[in-house]
Amino acid sequence: MQPVDCRACGARVLVEKNSPPHTSVQWTAAAGAACGEIAPRVAAGEPGARIPHCGALRASIEWAVAEGLVRIENPD
Repeated sequence: MQPVDCRACGARVLVEKNSPPHTSVQWTAAAGAACGEIAPRVAAGEPGARIPHCGALRASIEWAVAEGLVRIENPD
């Protein structure tokens, strides 16, 4: 897994890319609390596990892949 910092809020998660469409993200409690998209929803009572993704983080991961900062492990 490779670390990626969200370019919007700075939350750091671990990312694994097994193919272009497959992205696995490991969140920490600190990252969830820092996320500008997820933290307010959790504070409002929505279960964090039911929030499918953060758009800003998704864009940050795509940027990191394009810049070569995150490698696709099995590009076949």
